[in-house]
Amino acid sequence: MKEVRLNNDVEMPLMGYGVWQIAPAECEQYVSEALKAGYRSIDTAQAYYNEEGVGEAISKSGIPRQELFLTTKVWISNAGEEKAARSIDESLRKLKTDYIDLLLIHQPFGDYYGTYRAMEKAYKAGKARAIGLSNFYDARFVDLAENMEVKPAVVQLETHVFSQQVKMRELMKEYGTRLMAWSPLARGMNNLFGNEMLKEIADRHGKDIAQICLKFLTDEGIIVIPQSTKPERIRSNFALDDFELTDDEQKAIRRLDAGHPFAADFNDPALAKYLLGYDKQFNPNNQK
Repeated sequence: MKEVRLNNDVEMPLMGYGVWQIAPAECEQYVSEALKAGYRSIDTAQAYYNEEGVGEAISKSGIPRQELFLTTKVWISNAGEEKAARSIDESLRKLKTDYIDLLLIHQPFGDYYGTYRAMEKAYKAGKARAIGLSNFYDARFVDLAENMEVKPAVVQLETHVFSQQVKMRELMKEYGTRLMAWSPLARGMNNLFGNEMLKEIADRHGKDIAQICLKFLTDEGIIVIPQSTKPERIRSNFALDDFELTDDEQKAIRRLDAGHPFAADFNDPALAKYLLGYDKQFNPNNQK
């Protein structure tokens, strides 16, 4: 699998395996399946409740730690410098590792400046190889990037063929920040898997629509972390290196971009209130 070079010269795989919504009891099994299929990048978060499952899978895999790339995210309840620092150490314990390859702030709410300061300290101490953000758009991204010493290496955003984040990608260039796509298959929204144009492209290459979408994004230099609990789908999502999209096919897919997110708008005050209200009941250190 191809890699991209982050703005601090760390190399990161373009293809990773995401574990959002995978139950803690099942996470070890599916991460193990992904590792067997060839994935070396795993994306988890404190709020996914399954860091321990990821840790178990990688510790039992026999794969040297330096060949793996682990991403996790600090949740709102751990916002602030002191709490974030403690939570980072807890994530290291659960992941059974001495360092996290990419450490992100999960949501742009709460004391995320304090959280980022804790992440900068973790970075300088060797507990994180790169740090960045998740769900930070426009002005919030620029404000933080301009005011922090370590520029975000990655911003993770909802990104797929219907929401290609053209504006954010242009904004991030100044800082050398890479885009990482969550829900790169749009969760099947907007009739993704029934789209006739995508189906025609897939048929021409002997591939499926998911593979076409993932190939398009990775060709654009976008890091992707598709999630599946079906072994055959885990394998097929990874099989992107034996075909190439033509220029005309890429142009046709670019025309699908609606220019807005479909799953969540992090500039929406109602979403902010929901997440901050939900956070009062959430403690990632009391996982069940």
